[in-house]
Amino acid sequence: MTWLVAGLGNPGERYARTRHNVGAMVADELARTAGERFRKVRFLPLELAETHVGDERLLVARSHRFMNEAGPSYASLAAKQHVEPGQVIAVHDELDLPAGALRVKLGGSSAGHNGLKSLQQALRTPEFLRVRVGIGRPPGRMDPADFVLEPFPKRDEAEVALLVDDAADAVRALIADGLELTQDRFNRAGPRA
Repeated sequence: MTWLVAGLGNPGERYARTRHNVGAMVADELARTAGERFRKVRFLPLELAETHVGDERLLVARSHRFMNEAGPSYASLAAKQHVEPGQVIAVHDELDLPAGALRVKLGGSSAGHNGLKSLQQALRTPEFLRVRVGIGRPPGRMDPADFVLEPFPKRDEAEVALLVDDAADAVRALIADGLELTQDRFNRAGPRA
């Protein structure tokens, strides 16, 4: 069976270390630990690294489009590679989870997340897997749109690296062990103790 990871984020160096790009960071980690490089996909605005989890084929993708318009890129790749929506794993930042929290689930609403909304519309269903990476709410009256586009603070770099590593492990566990066991193992309300 073939699986597709959609590492949601924005393209370019300017956004590389921002909170909104944590999904793309997880995609990078999956490719790096597998010893694979991203390659441009012909006729689609995305990059792809191919690896395996056991006997399962894993396509790890990052779009060259901004998050709110990236859904069609991932959906086109899924159709081209015969990946059903239930084998698509969207990895994304989540304002509604405290920083350091991790949650794995199937389906649900987009909760105002434009990357998820774009993916839902393009796949024509909300029934895909999600690895939700908690980034917390902005301080004070800061606009959430500004908050997600800020880089992670330097003081949090070690914690962010652990969170990205855990989220990559959760992706591999989803494929190897299924949803329920992965939820039991990875769903948590805050940073790893």
